[in-house]
Amino acid sequence: MTHDPRDRMKQSKRPGRAGRDLPPGADIPLIHGEIPPREVLLRFIADHPDKASKREISKEFGLKGEKRVELKQILKSFEEEGLLEKRRKSLVRPGALPPVTVLDITTRDVTGDLIGRPAEWLDDLGVAPAVTIRQPSVGKSAGKVPVAGLGDRVLAKIFPAKDRGGPAYTARVIKILDKRKNAGMGVFRAMPDGGGRIMPIDKRGEELAVDSDFTANAKDGDLVEIDVAKIGRYGLPRAQVKAVIGSVASEKAISMIAIYAHGIPHVFPDSVLKEAADAGPATMAHREDWRDLPLITIDPADAKDHDDAVYAQADDAPENPGGVIVTVAIADVSYYVRSGTALDREALKRGNSVYFPDRVVPMLPERISNDLCSLKEGVDRPALAVRMVFSKEGRKASHTFHRIMMKSAAKLSYQQAQAAIDGAPDDQTGPILETILKPLWHAYRVLTVGRDRRQPLELDMPERKILLKEDGTVDRVVVPPRLDAHKLIEEMMIQANVAAAETLEKRQQSLIYRVHDAPSLSKQEILREFLATLDISLAKGGNMRANNFNGILKKAEDKPFQQMVSEMVLRSQSQAIYSPENIGHFGLNLMKYAHFTSPIRRYADLIVHRALVASLKLGEGGITMEEEAALDDIAAEISTFERRAMAAERDTVDRLIAHHLAGRIGEEFLGRVSGVTRAGLFIVLPAYGADGFVPISTLGRDYYIYDEAHQALSGEKTGLGYRLGDEVQVRLAEAVPLAGALRFEMLSEGRQMPTGVRSFHKANRRDRAGSRRQPGTRPPRGRR
Repeated sequence: MTHDPRDRMKQSKRPGRAGRDLPPGADIPLIHGEIPPREVLLRFIADHPDKASKREISKEFGLKGEKRVELKQILKSFEEEGLLEKRRKSLVRPGALPPVTVLDITTRDVTGDLIGRPAEWLDDLGVAPAVTIRQPSVGKSAGKVPVAGLGDRVLAKIFPAKDRGGPAYTARVIKILDKRKNAGMGVFRAMPDGGGRIMPIDKRGEELAVDSDFTANAKDGDLVEIDVAKIGRYGLPRAQVKAVIGSVASEKAISMIAIYAHGIPHVFPDSVLKEAADAGPATMAHREDWRDLPLITIDPADAKDHDDAVYAQADDAPENPGGVIVTVAIADVSYYVRSGTALDREALKRGNSVYFPDRVVPMLPERISNDLCSLKEGVDRPALAVRMVFSKEGRKASHTFHRIMMKSAAKLSYQQAQAAIDGAPDDQTGPILETILKPLWHAYRVLTVGRDRRQPLELDMPERKILLKEDGTVDRVVVPPRLDAHKLIEEMMIQANVAAAETLEKRQQSLIYRVHDAPSLSKQEILREFLATLDISLAKGGNMRANNFNGILKKAEDKPFQQMVSEMVLRSQSQAIYSPENIGHFGLNLMKYAHFTSPIRRYADLIVHRALVASLKLGEGGITMEEEAALDDIAAEISTFERRAMAAERDTVDRLIAHHLAGRIGEEFLGRVSGVTRAGLFIVLPAYGADGFVPISTLGRDYYIYDEAHQALSGEKTGLGYRLGDEVQVRLAEAVPLAGALRFEMLSEGRQMPTGVRSFHKANRRDRAGSRRQPGTRPPRGRR
C-alpha cells in the first residue's frame, strides 16, 4: 500500500499522543489512522502503562474499524511471543510494574533521592526494578501528599522515568503503609552498663544510644541495622538493634560497610553457584579455530581474570600500503551465561563488578569469571573476536566479527610489556618482542594518528591507588604511571567497541549503547563565567565539541591555575550512561559506541555479545525477544548500579584514609582547595587523595562571601580569600573513620582576591542588608 507523503503531516499534534513520545532521533514516520510499527507499539505500552488497553491504544493512534481488528490480532501475537502479558484489561511487558504498586524504600542514590523496589517480586522476572520516589514540593501539595522516608513501605502511583541513566520508573506516594522512622546502619560500641552506642557510618550521621534490652546480642565493633526508637528533648537519640551484620574490627571489613550501606548483592545464591559449577568447557560448534594465532593478554599485575587479548600485524594487501590489522578477542561469556538463567538474573541484579582496595565483588562466580571465561595462557578458551583493518592514517577500512576458539600465547602485565619495548625484555617477553610486541606498538602508533585526528576530550586526572598491608591497614597511596602499554590496550578496546556498535546498527539489531551527552547549556554557562575570571574565553552556543575543551586545557597548561581549570572542565561534563537510544559519546568524540570488551565484569557488554551472536547467526546464546523488549529497563538499571558501585568504592576509600589518618590529629598537611561552597571549603590531600572539610566558621572573623562564578570564598573587609585549586596548609582537627569524614583547620592566610571578586562584593552589599548571614559567621550582638 502506498501513501501520499503529505499523510505524514496528519500525525496528531494533541498533547500526549504517541508520536510525541518517540525517542529523540527516531526515524519512524507515523500516520494517523494506521497501525504503527511493532517497536513503536511496544515502546508506547511500556511508556504508558495506564493507556495500554486495546481501546486506549486505538484512541491514541486514531485506529478505527478493520484497523482495530488488526490491532487486536497484533496484540494477541505479542502475548503468544511472550512480549506482553494481560493484567485485567490492560497489556504490560513481562516484568513491568503495574500503575499502582507497593514499594519498599530501601536506599538513596548518589544525589540523595529515595529509591524503592516492589515489595513482592518473582525471581524468574530478573532484578526487581528500582523506582525513584518523588517527594512533594512546597506549595499546593504541602500536607496533602505523604512524605516517605528510608525503610517505609508505601503504596505508590508508578510513572516511566523521562531522564536517561537513572531508574526506569518514578513514583508518587499515595499512602504510607508501614513507617520505619530513621532506619539505618551503624557500628555498635558496648558500654559498661550492658547497653551501647551506635557510631555513625555516614558523614552526616549522629551518635545514638542503645538500652541493654535492645542490643540484639550485638558485640563491640559489630556492624548493625537499627531503628531509632525514641528522640527526646535531652540526651542522645535512642535506637534499637534490628540485625547484626558482622564485625568491623578489622580494616579489611571496611568495604563491607559500603556493601551493606549501598545494598550491593555480594553472596551468590546456591542456584547460581550450582549453574556455574555444572558448566563445562565450550565446544567447537559454530567456532573458527584460531588457536594458532598468537593473541596475548596485557593486564594489571594482580589481575585474576583476563577477558581481552590482542594481536596486530602489518597488512600485506597492496591496496593498503602501510596499513595494519588489529585483532581483539574477548571472552565468550554469552556461551555460559544464557538469558533467563539463574546466572543471568544474578548478573543483572549486580550490573557490574565492584572493586575495593581489599576485595572484589564480582558480577559472576569465580568458576565463570576466573576460570572458564578467563583467557589463560596456553589454555583453549572460547571468544568473540573482531578483526579490524586500518590504513596508515589510522582510518578503519573494514572489520569482521568471528566466534572462535583461541589459546593465549602469553600473559603479560602492563609494566612487563612496557619494559620489553623500552629495552629491558625478560625471559617471557624476549622471545615475543619482535614477532608480537613490536607489531602491537606499531599498530598503536597508527591508531594514535586516528585518535589525534578525532580529538577526544584529553582530561588527564591522576588516579590514585591505595596499597594495603597484610593486616588490611593502609600502607601508602600511589599514583601509578600512565604507560603506553595502558594507552595501547585502551585504544584497541575503544576501536573494538566502535566496531560492535557499527555492526549491530548496520544490521538493525537492538542493543545498549554507551552514551555521553554534551555538557548542558547551564553547565557551559557556569564554566564560561569561571573561565572569564582567568581571561580564558569559551564560545557560546550549543554545538560544543570535545576539542573546544581541549583548547581550554591547552591555554591553562603550565599555569598556576591548571589544576583548577581541569577540575572545572571535568565538573562541566555530563555523566556517561547506558541507553538503547544512541546520542553518541561526547568525550570520545564518537557517534557509535557500545561496551563490548568486558563481559566478565559489565552486564552491558554481555547484552552486546548476545546481540552480536544473534544478528550474525553465530550459534547459541543470542539475545532474546524478551530482552530486546526490556532494553530500556535494563539500561536504566545497570546505569543505576554503575553509579552505586562508584559511590561504594569512593566511600570505602574515604573510610580507609580516615582510619589511616585517625592517629595523626593535630598534624599539618599540604592540601588543595577541591570545592567551594557557602558552608566552607573542601580540601583534598594530594598525597592521599582524601577529602576533608573546613567550615566557614573557622576561617576567621571576617564576613566570607561565596562567589560561584569565581569559585571563591572571600573576606568582605580584607579582600583575602580562597579559590578552587589554591594550595593551602591545613591542620587535621578531627577524623571519624567509620564515616570517612575529615575536618581541617585552615593555617594558610587567604590570598588577595581578583578585582572581579571584590567588585562582586560591592555590587551585592546592599542586597545582603537584612538577609540571613552565611552559615558559621557571627550575627550582630543583639541577635546572638
